[in-house]
Amino acid sequence: MTYSKQCEIEVKEIYNKFDASHDFDHILRVLKNANDIMKNMKDVNREAVELAVYLHDIDDPKYSEIESLSATEILTKLNVPEDLSVLVMKTIESVSFSGGNSKEITSVEGAVVRDADRLDAIGAIGIARAFAFGGAKGRKLYDSNESIRTSMSEHDYRATKTSSVTHFHEKLFLLKELMLTEPGRQMAEVRHEFMKQFITQLETETGEKL
Repeated sequence: MTYSKQCEIEVKEIYNKFDASHDFDHILRVLKNANDIMKNMKDVNREAVELAVYLHDIDDPKYSEIESLSATEILTKLNVPEDLSVLVMKTIESVSFSGGNSKEITSVEGAVVRDADRLDAIGAIGIARAFAFGGAKGRKLYDSNESIRTSMSEHDYRATKTSSVTHFHEKLFLLKELMLTEPGRQMAEVRHEFMKQFITQLETETGEKL
């Protein structure tokens, strides 16, 4: 059994303790996105990508109240070789948006996983996830009086409870231009346009500028 298959078994129950925006189905979608991006790539460590996908949200501060092994501890438990573990952890560290304060990408694996994860944050599924997370955290659907932040620290990004629609402007609408791979850019274009249509329709139904 491969390390990534063992990892899948190890993390499934952990993710299913998260809300619907970051559950195991999210992991499976990100894995599908990663495989689509890698379809015509040759020089990429696919096992590192798979391991990084399975582990990329394990240490997410948003779910720190849920007790589980850390990503590093899981890699150690699975006896993953050190060089592979180092690549996996560097890949994971570069994934998070963090209010626009993302870390520098240093590998093709990092580019693949970052794009794959961000694709799941936009489009139809991105809309569903934004409102699922907002609902789980008690956030408003929208607030036309809320200021949209164009610059913020990672702490401010995580600590301030803005409405779900404000999250579109502070993160989701920015992701299309931040894609690193050509397949990622192509898929993001379609999903981005769908989100724009959604907000336009929401404005029509609410009679407010959102």
